[in-house]
Amino acid sequence: MSTGRFAVLYRKLGMSMQIFDLATADLEFVAEVEARSHQKIRNCYQCGNCTAGCPYTFAYDYSVSQIMRLIQTGQKEAVLKSRSLWLCGSCQSCTTRCPNKIDVALIMDVCRHMAREAGYATERSVKIFADSFLASVERHGRAYELGLMAAYMTRSGRVFTDVDLAPQALMRGKLPFKPHQIQGREQVARIFERFRKGGDNV
Repeated sequence: MSTGRFAVLYRKLGMSMQIFDLATADLEFVAEVEARSHQKIRNCYQCGNCTAGCPYTFAYDYSVSQIMRLIQTGQKEAVLKSRSLWLCGSCQSCTTRCPNKIDVALIMDVCRHMAREAGYATERSVKIFADSFLASVERHGRAYELGLMAAYMTRSGRVFTDVDLAPQALMRGKLPFKPHQIQGREQVARIFERFRKGGDNV
């Protein structure tokens, strides 16, 4: 099928067709993703099993298999600016279905971290929730639900998000007014500190 026919098909589907110049492949990006994920991106032969099993494909700008292909062809900016990285739920369905035993979910996680480092956050609310969750875990050793909810609402401006569920959650003890007292809180905080210093977390 010619490029022109592809363009017509994409327009009928309500999609915009993007053309990537393979001559501008960023091979350093490919090598970095492979090094950080410990996966061989080249082993992906585009069978589509990952996309077929992904429950979030309907919301993605690029499907999982398309992300894999964009990585293979060194399209760094397209990958790191993708909404798909932030919408991925890390459900492991793609990894489970891969016939070449590629940990695709890990690759998505690695690319999301790289996007964060590059200053890309195409789904701001997802990033804010993740940041609020991690801050809560670092401070309390585990998530403090009420504090997490308050931090997310404050930072995102979504003050009335699911507010109708609060009374039920309170009655069932799902939103305690005080943080949980757990053992090992200091050790959890040290994991975060080692990460910031670039050390080994094991």
